[in-house]
Amino acid sequence: MKLGYTENSIKQLKLILLMGLTMAPILAFASVESSLQAVQSKLVGTLLPLAAICGLVVAGFSFVMGHANARQHLVYAIAGAIIGFGAESIISLIRGLIH
Repeated sequence: MKLGYTENSIKQLKLILLMGLTMAPILAFASVESSLQAVQSKLVGTLLPLAAICGLVVAGFSFVMGHANARQHLVYAIAGAIIGFGAESIISLIRGLIH
């Protein structure tokens, strides 16, 4: 039973395999940790403080408008702001406890 591979397609397959094997060390040394640190710095440095400020603004409007649960919204917003602005310190504390 003949599979129908030509000599040219076998050469191309060998070339692709060789290229893949030469790229393997580059992929092995790719740092997942640095990528995760970049994502963490974007989250902690930008997104969490922005979310904390938005939560405080919404809770403030809720309080000014006289909403029934305004105090609870304000408490949650303040707790979220503490976590949002203190996230970097919290992460470094946990890292220090682990290592």
